[in-house]
Amino acid sequence: MTLAIVAGRGDLPASVARAAATPPLVCGYEGITLSGIEADLTFRLETLGSLLLELGTRGVTQVCFAGGLDRPALDPSKLDAETAPLVPMFMQALQSGDDGALRVVVDLFEKTGFQVLGAHEIAPDLLAKGGVYGEHWPDAQMRSDADVAAAHILAMSPQDIGQACVVGAERVLGMEDARGTDDMLARLPSGASAKHAILFKGPKQGQSRQIDLPTVGPETLNAAHAAGLAGVVVDAGDVLVLDAARCAALADEHGLVFWARTGE
Repeated sequence: MTLAIVAGRGDLPASVARAAATPPLVCGYEGITLSGIEADLTFRLETLGSLLLELGTRGVTQVCFAGGLDRPALDPSKLDAETAPLVPMFMQALQSGDDGALRVVVDLFEKTGFQVLGAHEIAPDLLAKGGVYGEHWPDAQMRSDADVAAAHILAMSPQDIGQACVVGAERVLGMEDARGTDDMLARLPSGASAKHAILFKGPKQGQSRQIDLPTVGPETLNAAHAAGLAGVVVDAGDVLVLDAARCAALADEHGLVFWARTGE
């Protein structure tokens, strides 16, 4: 066994595990309920040093981070001896934005000798393929809204707060933050439906492809429909799509456009 998956919430960890050439070692964060996959071992921030040693002992050479994790708080009373020397690095990570924190973690694993792989390197079929999923196509207004959304994500990249926004009639109606996409959709103004707004997901400028690529799946389509949106738009090749066939079926069922735009 040479691959370990550091698994968080959602269906991505199970999708990556199924695509792996050999069964991976699954590492679950304490307190996180995994979906469609079981943890072989659990850890927490305060025991990360011991996890690194355990992975080496088990012959792991490659690590993939997959699934959602909340930014943890550091509890000094739970630090073990192997992790205590890493506290300065943890404090730097916890004070950084999402990308900054992730870069610190990736750097730690790489300095320890592990190759960090992006989910798409193990499961390349998960990357969004250019075109329309389903039978509903974007009109001129939706294409214009997608341009506005992509430009907004790019402009907000230095703030490192999110990978998704909602745009309708060329106006940004919501921007994802640390609370996630579902929370953003729940806070949309009542006029979002009348504006035939879209949910857009795409990578931030300088986004690491090793970890935390934007992801959509069936739950995303259901959430967009519940929020009264007209479509879900992603950047082809830069966003992961879980269960694409089911997403296309839900787009048809809900009357949504599900479009992976290319060339923009």
